[in-house]
Order: sequence, then structure tokens, then C-alpha cells
Amino acid sequence: MKLTLGFSPCPNDTFIFDALVHNKIDTEGLEFEVVFADVEQLNKWAFQGKLDITKLSYNAFTHCVNDYILLDSGSALGNNCGPLLIKKQNMILTKESKIAIPGKYTTANMLLSIAFPKNQKKVETLFSEIENQVLEGIVDAGLIIHESRFTYKDKGLDKVKDLGEFWERETGLPIPLGGIVMKRELPLSKQNKIARVLRKSVVYAFANPNSSADFVRFHSQEMEKEVVDAHIALYVNDYSISLGEKGRRAVELLFKKSGHSFENILFC
Repeated sequence: MKLTLGFSPCPNDTFIFDALVHNKIDTEGLEFEVVFADVEQLNKWAFQGKLDITKLSYNAFTHCVNDYILLDSGSALGNNCGPLLIKKQNMILTKESKIAIPGKYTTANMLLSIAFPKNQKKVETLFSEIENQVLEGIVDAGLIIHESRFTYKDKGLDKVKDLGEFWERETGLPIPLGGIVMKRELPLSKQNKIARVLRKSVVYAFANPNSSADFVRFHSQEMEKEVVDAHIALYVNDYSISLGEKGRRAVELLFKKSGHSFENILFC
């Protein structure tokens, strides 16, 4: 029986999962049915228990930690890679400003709530549409993630605050954006296989960075190659191979700051 596996079509995800999906590594007999979705959709599916293995925002994980185990490999976690709050030039923001966010359960929204607790007028928007919403004046500001970090300046938009820098300055730790989890109800032997196979896929991606090029390009929504490469370089790093002690501390602190207990986190 195939395991359902959900991740986004963003370059960092397709890059690390390519070897696993296309059997470029030994998957130890595991087979996968891949489902692509925007990260906020994946977050909501995680609450429903729809997928056996899924990418999700760490903020979402705080709401479903009792149902899932966090895999040590595959995370988007690091330095200088956090979400950005942007606006049009000459726009003055107040606590009444309307802000487009990429989803209620994204880590980006959690960081916004910590940095700007008085700003409650938020509009949930597909992440790829946020820049245009700001440009068209539908919202006063936007919280951007993913490849928008590399394109907002070209569109004449200004950065208000780098929420990744805010987190790092406040905590001294890397920012945990998203991770890979699997259902706790899966048999232990299968859990261990999944953890090994995912790690092998990430290690293979690092060792063979051009191997995933076609898969990444196919799902990258006509992104320029330079943007794709920058995206992968920003979100895929040593923490993607293993969270390590520092990465785990960052995840635990995010749980604490979001008002959730980290004592129930299981790592594999």
C-alpha cells in the first residue's frame, strides 16, 4: 500500500524529494503517492489527518503535535530566510492597516503576530498573489514568503521588516519555517524506514544538485532559473539534512512562544 506524501511545488521541496519520488535512492520497499498543494492547504489537511507524511508549517505543527512525529530531515529552517513584511512606497502603516498573509497557520503569520501584535486586520491570500494584492491597493501591506523574497524589489515594493531577522535577533536561533511530519499511528518499523529514506533523499540532492533540475523546473511556475537557484540555496541547508541540537531548540522555542507545550514533540 502506497504512503500518501504531501509537499509544495516550491523548489526547495521538489529539490529534496526528487530522489525519493523518482527512485534514485533505495526506498527500502516504500512506495509513495505524491500530492502537491500550497503550504496552507497542507496545514489544513494535517489537521484532518489526510496524509501519511506531509510538509507543514511549524506553526501548524503546534496545533497537531499529538498526531504526528517530526522527521529529523527535510526541514526549511535557517538564517536570513524568514518572511518579509512589504508595502508600496510612501504607504504609511498603522495598527488599522490591512495585511495580506499567506495563511492563518503559517509560521509567517505567527511571527507577524509576535512582531506586530496590534495589527489584527489580516487577509488570507495565496502566497503567490500577495505582491499583486499590495500593488493593486487591495491591501496596505503583504507578508511574503518563498520566491517573493527575490522579486518584490523589482516590482517597486519596499521592505518594512524582515521577520526572520527579528526572530534571530530575539532568540539567537535559526528560524524554523516548515518541517516534514508523519502520522504517529504508522508502525514503528515503517516510521524508521521513512526517516531513513527521507534523509537519503536529502543527502542525494546535495550530492547531485543537478539531478532534480527537470522536476524542480516543471513545478516552479515559470520562475527564472536564477530565482529557483536562490530559492533552493536559501531554504535548503545543513538543517535540512538534520535539525541537530540547535535546530531542535529552535523548534521547541517556537512552540513556547506560540503558547504550546513542546514536551509532546516526538522526533525521528
